[in-house]
Amino acid sequence: MPTDDTATRFEQLVDALAGEPGVTAPEGGRAFGGNALKTGGRIFAMYAGGTLVVKLPAARVAAAIAAGDGGPFTAGKDRPMREWLSVTPDRPAVWEPLAREALAFVAR
Repeated sequence: MPTDDTATRFEQLVDALAGEPGVTAPEGGRAFGGNALKTGGRIFAMYAGGTLVVKLPAARVAAAIAAGDGGPFTAGKDRPMREWLSVTPDRPAVWEPLAREALAFVAR
C-alpha cells in the first residue's frame, strides 16, 4: 500500500474497525478487494485508486455524491457501480462514519 496520507488514513480506519464483531482486515493482494475490510466474507470498505471506497445502498450513494462526500466508483469499467462510493480524499471526517454505515449495510 502506498505511504501517502490517504493510505495512512485507510490504515487508521482498519485499526478502528478491525475489532468490530465479524470484521476482517485486509489481506493484501491485487484482486478487487485485495485491500478490503470485510464482514461475513463480503467487502464493505476498501482502499482503491488512492482513496476509500464503500458499499452503500444506491440511493445513499447518490445522496453522498450530491452532498460532495464522494463520487462514483467504476472499478476501471465504463459505468459506475451503483452501490459503491469513492469517498472524497479531502473530506477525512466522513471516512469513518461512511465506513461504519457501509459495515451496517453489508452486515444486515
